Amino acid sequence: MNKANGPKTGELQYTPPSISELLSLLLKKRRPTGPFNEVWPRVYIGDAHTAQDKALLRSLGVTHVVNAAGGPAHIDTGPGFYMDTCIQYHGVEAPDSKDFDLSPYFYPTADFIHSGLSQGGKVFVHCARRISRSAALVLAYLMIQERLSLAEAAKVVRKHRNILPNAGFLSQLCYLDMTLTLERSTEK
Repeated sequence: MNKANGPKTGELQYTPPSISELLSLLLKKRRPTGPFNEVWPRVYIGDAHTAQDKALLRSLGVTHVVNAAGGPAHIDTGPGFYMDTCIQYHGVEAPDSKDFDLSPYFYPTADFIHSGLSQGGKVFVHCARRISRSAALVLAYLMIQERLSLAEAAKVVRKHRNILPNAGFLSQLCYLDMTLTLERSTEK
């Protein structure tokens, strides 16, 4: 990894992996993954079909759902959909477009996931195809709350499922990675 540019951390400067390095990591040794996978203890990434199967969510012990494709024009499983369950809901109305700014949702979603886990719950994060929006939000959670770098977070998730956030989301995650690294270097 190039250490020549970016926020200073002690004597070295940090540069997050490039988009091409991230794509190489994410596309390496892909294998079939199912409609949902546990990618971090008690954190699942899955698809819209699984999100709409309340019996399956109940059998998995899911207590919190993040819909990364929320809203009537996408997957409308808002809080009313889960009203007859004990599931807490967090919706993000995000198209899977490289031009969409997903970054304003990174911290609120990371806080929601963290809160669910802190309560001993299980969190199911989904979008339509389970590879871009949901993956980007889980990577942001791992970076913000679990203090992993973007590369570390991507490697952890990739152990359990194929993911491929679009190039715009990857760029936003790179910026988050640099920002968090700078903030953490000044904490010391």
